[in-house]
Amino acid sequence: MWAAIAISALAMTVIVAVRYLLSSGLFAYATSRVRPGLYDRLGPQIRSEIGWSLASAAIYGVPAGIVAWGWQARGWTLIYTDIAAYPPWYAPLSVLLCLLAHDCWFYWTHRLMHRPSWFRVAHAVHHASRPPTAWTAMSFHPIEALTGAVVIPALVFLIPIHVAMLGLVLAIMTVMGVTNHMGWEMFPRRLVHSRLGDWLITASHHERHHEEYQCNYGLYFRIWDRICGTDRGLSVKLDRRVAA
Repeated sequence: MWAAIAISALAMTVIVAVRYLLSSGLFAYATSRVRPGLYDRLGPQIRSEIGWSLASAAIYGVPAGIVAWGWQARGWTLIYTDIAAYPPWYAPLSVLLCLLAHDCWFYWTHRLMHRPSWFRVAHAVHHASRPPTAWTAMSFHPIEALTGAVVIPALVFLIPIHVAMLGLVLAIMTVMGVTNHMGWEMFPRRLVHSRLGDWLITASHHERHHEEYQCNYGLYFRIWDRICGTDRGLSVKLDRRVAA
């Protein structure tokens, strides 16, 4: 049993690391084509980001591997494979519920990480990326990585979700984590400045967090920032670069 758990944890660690390298590498390449020169002179910072991120991959991979083993070998979790087990409308709802729950967890743990003692010990690693790049998304101190690593494994015990919808949640988490740190806005102005855009977090919104620190703490949605009065809008610098 222990060998199987260890193999599952190792496999998930490799998957998380490869997912990070491929997704961040793809958007870093896109940046070099769309915004040539943006990451010039950031080589040492990017190497540091990759190092911290690969360490984070192990921290994310272990609980994910344990839960994956438990799901397959012991029937743990509420992950299901029969799409007919729930009404058709439930599949997208389960994705939204997971994103809302993750967003809430992230907002409050992120604010905790900005308390002076936590910031000095852990979160300063992430904010050492000045400016953030496509490689920054998983550049965390192990303490901060642990707060992010437990949330999705915990949610699959609380929210029934089809395995394909869980894959979609992980894809959204990966893409938004990378694109929100790229240093330029990939989404068009008509979306960023739309009614929908007013509730979504994109690079233009998250960049302002990296500029000012004490605002814009959310991950996917601006709900908690709006409720708690920590939403300061978009980065002026990035907003000038938004596509028409």
